[in-house]
Amino acid sequence: MGARHEQALRHRAHRLRHPAPPREIEWRLVSPVDRSASRGSNDGVTDRPARGADVTRVAASPTVALRGLDLAPGTIALWWLGQAGFAVRAGGLVLLVDPFLAPMAERASAPAFDPEDAIGVDVVMCSHEHYDHLDLASLPTIARASPGARFVVPRPLVDAVAAAGVPRARLVGAQPDERIRLDGVTLHPVPARHGVGMADAYTFGRELSNGLYRYLGYVIDDGVARVYHAGDTIVYEGQAERLRALGADVALLPINGRDHFREAAGVVGNMDHREAARLAEEAGVDVLVPMHYDTFAQNLGFPAHLVDVVRHQHPSLAVLIPSRDRPVLYAKAANG
Repeated sequence: MGARHEQALRHRAHRLRHPAPPREIEWRLVSPVDRSASRGSNDGVTDRPARGADVTRVAASPTVALRGLDLAPGTIALWWLGQAGFAVRAGGLVLLVDPFLAPMAERASAPAFDPEDAIGVDVVMCSHEHYDHLDLASLPTIARASPGARFVVPRPLVDAVAAAGVPRARLVGAQPDERIRLDGVTLHPVPARHGVGMADAYTFGRELSNGLYRYLGYVIDDGVARVYHAGDTIVYEGQAERLRALGADVALLPINGRDHFREAAGVVGNMDHREAARLAEEAGVDVLVPMHYDTFAQNLGFPAHLVDVVRHQHPSLAVLIPSRDRPVLYAKAANG
C-alpha cells in the first residue's frame, strides 16, 4: 500500500469520525431564457440545421443572459456549453471557460451558440491548446463581439493566440501560483497533466515550453465561493492537496477517461468518472460537475456511471449534471 493511499484512507476515516459541520449551500435552477427574440428562432431553437450536428441548437446568447443576472457575493452562475465549455457569472463578471464554438462535421453535439453572440464577456479563459479548448477559429470573433474582454491562456500559448487575431494587449499569460486579480474575481491557475500528443502525454508540458506549464486548470474565486475548472487532466500527486488549500467548493471535472484504443489513435485522455469522484472527495469539494463527455462519438463519458459511483462510494459529495438550456446558481454563505 502506497503512502498516498494510506494518507487517503486516514483522511477518509477522520472525516467519518469527525464530520465537518454542514455548509449552507443552495442550488437553484434558473428558468430557461426567453428566446422569442433570438434571430431565426422558433420556440427557442433555430429553424436552420445545427452546425456540425444533425440536431437543432439554441440560438440565444448565454453571455447576454448571464449579464442580466444580479447575484450576491458567494453566488456563482454556471451555464454548460458542452464539452469543457462553461459560461460563468461571478463577482459581477461574465467569464467564458474553454468555449468550443466552431462548426465541425465530427461533432456529436452542436455548438451552444455563435461566437459573434458572445456579447458582454469580461474574461475568456482557455486551459490548453487542443482545439476543443483553445478554439482559435472563434476567439477573434469573441474578441470583436466583446471588445473589453481579456483572454487568459497558458503563457506558452500567448503568441499563437495573438497570431490568430486576438490583440496581444488583451492577452494574459497564466502560470500556476501566479494569481490573476480582476475586477470582482481572482483566478488561481492550477497545473494539469495532459499532452499535445501521445509523445508528451500525461505531463505538465514543461519540457515543450522552456520549463513553463503548458496545460492548466483554473479556480475562479469571487471572495466567498470558488469553482475549479480542471481543463483536461489526469489525477496527479498533490492535486487534491492543492485544491484543498485553494478552498475549492465546486469542481468541474472531465470524465471521459482513457484507454489503449484511444491512445493508439493519438487521443490523450483524462481522468474517468471513478477518479473524478475520488479526487473531488479528497479535495474536500462539496459539488462535482462532470464535463468533457458529450461532443465526440469516439471520446464519450457517461455521467450516469459517475452518479452511481458517488452514491455508493462517496456519499458526502453532491453531483450536478448540468443542462445546456439554462444556468444553475451555486450559493454559499459568507461563513460557509
